[in-house]
Amino acid sequence: MTDGFTKIGVVGAGSMGSGLVMLFAENGLAVSLYDANGAAIDALPDILNNPQSGLDPALHPKLTGYKDLTEFMSSLAADAAKLLVLSIPHGSATDTVLSQICTHLRAGDVILDGGNEWYQAAARRQAALRADGIAYLSMGVSGGYQAARPGPSISASGDAAALARVLPLLERIAARDARTGRACAAALGPGACGHYVKMVHNGIEQGVLGVVCETWAILHRCLGIDLDEVAEIFEGWVKEGELKRNFLFGIGADICRRHKENGAPGHIVDEVQDKVVQDADNSEDECTGFWTVMEAASRHVCAPTISSAHFFRIGSSDRAERMKVASVVGDEIGAVRKEHVEEKDKKAFAEDVRLAAYCGCLASYAQGMNLIARASRDEGWGVRPGKCVEIWREGCIIRSEHIADVLQPVYEKEPEISNTLTLRAVGDEIQRTVGSLERVVRRGLGWNAHIPTLSASLEYFKYCGGKELASGFMEAELDYFGSHKYDEKKGSVCKGKHHYDWRPA
Repeated sequence: MTDGFTKIGVVGAGSMGSGLVMLFAENGLAVSLYDANGAAIDALPDILNNPQSGLDPALHPKLTGYKDLTEFMSSLAADAAKLLVLSIPHGSATDTVLSQICTHLRAGDVILDGGNEWYQAAARRQAALRADGIAYLSMGVSGGYQAARPGPSISASGDAAALARVLPLLERIAARDARTGRACAAALGPGACGHYVKMVHNGIEQGVLGVVCETWAILHRCLGIDLDEVAEIFEGWVKEGELKRNFLFGIGADICRRHKENGAPGHIVDEVQDKVVQDADNSEDECTGFWTVMEAASRHVCAPTISSAHFFRIGSSDRAERMKVASVVGDEIGAVRKEHVEEKDKKAFAEDVRLAAYCGCLASYAQGMNLIARASRDEGWGVRPGKCVEIWREGCIIRSEHIADVLQPVYEKEPEISNTLTLRAVGDEIQRTVGSLERVVRRGLGWNAHIPTLSASLEYFKYCGGKELASGFMEAELDYFGSHKYDEKKGSVCKGKHHYDWRPA
């Protein structure tokens, strides 16, 4: 049951919105869909009639598109609480829509914001609408547009009573863990923690994407392994072991197998330019990676895997500028070397690459989970880390079954954990695989491979577990030129009390 909701309004007819409306229709709701872009509404019949939509034609009458906002709002329940979903770009676009619909809202209405919103903006709207008795709920929706149809992973937060009203519906439309049957949807806590967890999910995703692309380059460009064979390697990795059902390695296999059409030689990926631009030119509604890096720095959480992957993307974005740099510093500085490795040694090294990739993925997860833990403590959200991992088991981009099997049980035993690296089960995994990561990084550097994420992951484990770091000398220099003071070696984690007059002024 949906606790009285028989209709739902969805704002935004993009790929995510159009997928969600079909899920709602299949779960017993009449759906009104609005988009300021009339062409998006005009396209709705074609989307519904496409056999790939999978929507029963008998349900088509449950979906109605609107180009006029007043008509759209009037189509929703007049004598009962309204339920709305926003599937639009974050920021000013959402504020504009809310200002337009607020006159049509009343106490008891519920808004689910399913965009990639900055959590502080979401918290601001929650406070503003709460005064009128309207519940604005953060709703992180993970999995990309393809998950919007079969079912995404959902992290919701906000007013507890409103969450209780809508959670049964969210659980029905969400993806489900095949092993347990549990819905990958949860009410994570108060405030805007749902958007925050979705932001960090995307940050972890950014780190794992870096690991995957660097792994692909080592196998294909350094070792010269054919793309079809790389596909077979990735497929083997996701079938069992540490990378079992890892979503990004799984789609990586699909990409490597995709040949050009009409019998043309080569693969589609060969035609993809080596630049990621959405972080640099604001061409997409995507700030979550940047926000994760910013939040990690702001909250003093070490996250080099995630941040290195982010800066690698930024560095790749302006290819023309990279060509200018190469002309100045020389082509060789960035030229990957193809190495001859005996066939008998390739299999052993490929196994090292697999374990190194897993170790790097684990680093990204640990960094993201540490950030969630710190923010939850700072904001008083009470987010349970085990529940985050549980809803990421299906329907999301960072799905990785073995990692979830390692993390979820220990998080459930220690829900207040602040540093994932202090968990024995995680430490055992790092000890078991970090040697492979070290060997891959060493050989990758020798081959001039671009491995910022893998190398940052190795350094992360080294200095987070280091008993004697070079930072003591850095602290001395800070004290020398700025009288910043330092701790003696018996001190705790706090600003030092001691100053030495290294050179009298």
